Amino acid sequence: MDEMPTIKIKPNPKTIQNIVFGIVLIALFLLVCRLFAPFFTILLWSIFLFVIINPLHKYITKNIDFSKPKGKFLKNILAGVFSLGTTLIVLIPILFVMSQITHQVMELVNIVRQTFHNNPSILHEVLQRLSEFISELSANQVNISANDIQQHLILIMNSGINNILGFSKSIALNISSFAVSLVFMLFCLFFFYLDGAYLSGLVLNNFPIKEEYITKLVKKFKDIIKNLFLGYVMVAVIQAVLAYIIFAIFNIKGAMVFACLTFICVFIPMFGGAIVWMPLGISIILSGNPLRGILFLIVSGIFISLMDNIFRPLFLQDRIQLHPLIIFFSIMGGVKAYGFNGIILGPMAVILFLTVLDMFLTEHHLEHNMPISSKTSGAAADTDKDVKKKEKPKGSK
Repeated sequence: MDEMPTIKIKPNPKTIQNIVFGIVLIALFLLVCRLFAPFFTILLWSIFLFVIINPLHKYITKNIDFSKPKGKFLKNILAGVFSLGTTLIVLIPILFVMSQITHQVMELVNIVRQTFHNNPSILHEVLQRLSEFISELSANQVNISANDIQQHLILIMNSGINNILGFSKSIALNISSFAVSLVFMLFCLFFFYLDGAYLSGLVLNNFPIKEEYITKLVKKFKDIIKNLFLGYVMVAVIQAVLAYIIFAIFNIKGAMVFACLTFICVFIPMFGGAIVWMPLGISIILSGNPLRGILFLIVSGIFISLMDNIFRPLFLQDRIQLHPLIIFFSIMGGVKAYGFNGIILGPMAVILFLTVLDMFLTEHHLEHNMPISSKTSGAAADTDKDVKKKEKPKGSK
């Protein structure tokens, strides 16, 4: 029986070379990522601040000729001024808020301690009133005793005190690290203002993607940062400032602490800042000042929570084409996965993913009947109306 002839496959040297190059490239890329990983937070927030402030820098430097010696000197001076100014814009509010919070927390602790010392039974009286208020509000459907409320409060307070102590220790240990981070941020911002176009080109020009897609991604990246800052961070800051003013007018102890809590709660859909001002108003009513408490609730509802419906559409103007619920979960998921950086990274990852997906569908001529994201918060109902408008009825020309 004749033997079957053996077929020898000669490897293509070019294919082997490409595989080796690919392995070396991936290994070097991972090495570079490992080198830059400790400075990721610094780079992220430096880029964020640079994108926000850079339009002003461009406007001031647009008529300066940088090819001349005088222009080069001015370029370095302005880069230094803007980098220092940007850092101070971040540092001064943080130091002010932290000092106020520390002072007011200590003041609140002393007030609570003195109150309980002078009148040991006051807590039970307040909780009894709260129990009666809950029972009346729920038409006697919810019956919870003052002792039950007290037990829950003790558990919450113990947990909160432990968290505050841990947070305080963490701040004390990381003060030196924070100072070093500020120096590195100042350093990064200086070179971003000095050579931002060159540095961005150095990174983007080496991506193996069409130039039009790179341009679209860069534009989307800048839009995300600007709109997240204006539509979410700035709105939260405005509401927190208004909350601080209202709390101070109504003589709420720890106004800065509650204003900072308002800033955090603003990101929670449906409830927002009401999570803070509603219990404060109820506590004023239960303390024996019903008219003052009701007035506080009305003023807070109008000037804190309703401001969200005014400022957010004004700043966003439908430029972030993503449903608020997805934005909320992307921020919460981002914070859980990446810590404080997740406030930016979460929504950015979702929006960039949808942008790249849209590019992929366009590149491969794959049609999608439903839009990837809705321009308004009307969700599916509004989208269905838009689709029906575009559809022509049968028999029409």
